[in-house]
Amino acid sequence: MGDLFVTLTLAKALQVVLLGVIGGVLSGFIGSGGAFFMTPGMMNLGVQGIIAVGTNITHKFGKAMVGSRKHGELGHVDKKLGIFMLITAFLGIRIAVWISSSLFGMSDSHAATGAAANLYISVVFVVMLSFVSATMILDVLRRRTEGDSGPSKRISDYLSRLRLFPMIYFPVADVEISLWVLLTVGLFTGYMAGTIGVGGFVGVPAMIYIFGIPTAVAAGTELFLAMFMGAFGALSYAYEGFVDIRLVALLYLGSLLGIYIGTYGTKVVKEQIIRIVTGFIILLCVISRLIAVPIYLVQLKMIDFIDESYLPLLNTISKYFLYISGIGGVGIILYNVVAAYIRKKRVYATIITKT
Repeated sequence: MGDLFVTLTLAKALQVVLLGVIGGVLSGFIGSGGAFFMTPGMMNLGVQGIIAVGTNITHKFGKAMVGSRKHGELGHVDKKLGIFMLITAFLGIRIAVWISSSLFGMSDSHAATGAAANLYISVVFVVMLSFVSATMILDVLRRRTEGDSGPSKRISDYLSRLRLFPMIYFPVADVEISLWVLLTVGLFTGYMAGTIGVGGFVGVPAMIYIFGIPTAVAAGTELFLAMFMGAFGALSYAYEGFVDIRLVALLYLGSLLGIYIGTYGTKVVKEQIIRIVTGFIILLCVISRLIAVPIYLVQLKMIDFIDESYLPLLNTISKYFLYISGIGGVGIILYNVVAAYIRKKRVYATIITKT
């Protein structure tokens, strides 16, 4: 496949499958495509950032379709809301593809090929997801102190009082939202999905805190939205030649199993736990990507106080932080799922005994 694509050894292939399993569980549980974990994970394996994003958004389509169906069966998908957000999400994706493609060609040496795009993707990842994780964690802790486990309604209540017409009612989410707010959030969600493969970590918090809808409906609606963003993003990146179909297949191999586990978790795990686990997982992923940023700065000769011999060590440390976040998050999810299953079995046993 040429120098653009990574050489796929058995060890790397197995690690990509593992990325898919972890990303699938996280995707079903928190309503994101799991790309916040899988995109940097592939970059740690030597995949160019733009190919990791293009591959991930292609993989996102099928996985989101499965997750959306499961959430739909639970009544957690507001299709009308998703369709309105898609109006500008497609534009956001095209803007992101254009920027990343332009930056990919900006290198004056073979060693620095893709480094500008990798740096751009990593910086956007760190800045945006730092804000998202900090906001979610602080909100959960503040609401817990106040004795209220639900998400903050301050922003959504403020916007609803402004009445920025036209206002549109969404029956499944049971909220009324301004068209202008919908279009703005849709544009930014599409841009983030196209830039780092992470649309859910803009879309889901926005639906919760800006639109004021329940976490479960936000998760399900985001996966519905991700089906179409994934398909459009896949076509956009494939046209530019930035999709590795081998990696797509390996990610599917793991994620289609994991997403069923994660989706079941939303039925049995408290909303407060979902949000705080989400916040801490993102924070660790941010630290992982932050550790990798100096690698691209050295390759672009923007800094010279770090010797190139230390770059493999930085990449290894970044990879370990990433796996700690993913495996730790999945462990918490599985613990709660198993605990809920055991409780349910005990209740059934008690009922049968009494009858």
